[in-house]
Amino acid sequence: MAPGGIARAFASALRASTRQQIVAVGSRSQQRAAEFAAEFGAGSAYGSYEQLVADPQVQAIYVASPHSEHFEQAMLAIRAGKHVLVEKAFTRNAAEARKLVDAARVQGVALMEAMWTRFLPRTDIVRQLLADGALGELETLIGDHGQSLEHVERMMRPELAGGALLDLGIYPVSYSFFALGAPKTVRVIGELTPSGVDRQLSITFGDYVDHPHAQALVSTTLAAKTPTTMAICGSLARVELDGDFYTPGRVRVVAKAGEVLLSPPDVMVGHQGLAYEAAHFAQLVSDGFTESPQLPLAESVAIMSVLDKVRHQLGVRYPGE
Repeated sequence: MAPGGIARAFASALRASTRQQIVAVGSRSQQRAAEFAAEFGAGSAYGSYEQLVADPQVQAIYVASPHSEHFEQAMLAIRAGKHVLVEKAFTRNAAEARKLVDAARVQGVALMEAMWTRFLPRTDIVRQLLADGALGELETLIGDHGQSLEHVERMMRPELAGGALLDLGIYPVSYSFFALGAPKTVRVIGELTPSGVDRQLSITFGDYVDHPHAQALVSTTLAAKTPTTMAICGSLARVELDGDFYTPGRVRVVAKAGEVLLSPPDVMVGHQGLAYEAAHFAQLVSDGFTESPQLPLAESVAIMSVLDKVRHQLGVRYPGE
């Protein structure tokens, strides 16, 4: 649903590395839908989203539109009884996220936020290290994601839920939830564009239930390319993920005494890694599960709640909120 740039990357990964089939594409433009269908071998191309969700061949729908459209398009698919994978950020705000979750549970369909980083092999390595306590008591998380995107019109428009936070900052924020859980304290500094979306911001998280001493430092900007790295630091060791940390790559573990362990390279690079997310979601559907144990719906809602707090501290409001 919505054949833009990320949809093309997703479809390419799907065809190259999974057994799933792209059976249909829907767009507001019949021509765009037809072009996408021809490029990726989809059997049906629809000039409306209503036609797409009515297609009985379709088991699951990937919502790949701008953030401003996620809620309505995902809700359309859920009400049609389709399983839905919604591109990150899940919605514009927590209120929309809760409504989607409630609707999916009523319909009994699978729903998941397409935060592909959570399903990469390097993330699974970090998950095991954290579960084993290999880092000791967690103290500090430092993550950033910045790209030079001020020339991208969509990023500058409040009505499309533009800005750095939902497109870029969502990655280190979500990773902080993965490592530490939900923070009770959220403090932000930043600046806005003349159009009123967030241009650059830095966030401090603290007061974690399971990690009482830990703090997270997260920054994002759409004005410059940053290292886009992640570090999780504990009393015994730290984990380092080189940039871009949210893509496939290696994991470096540095012990307190200085010893270094490095994981093998991933077999995939860049957006090829979207195949892991797609395969995970397909497995959920095949096994009859309606949400992912690796990214539960309650966590996606909690992340949106924190993003709401960040935006409100900066004074960012989207039309209609």
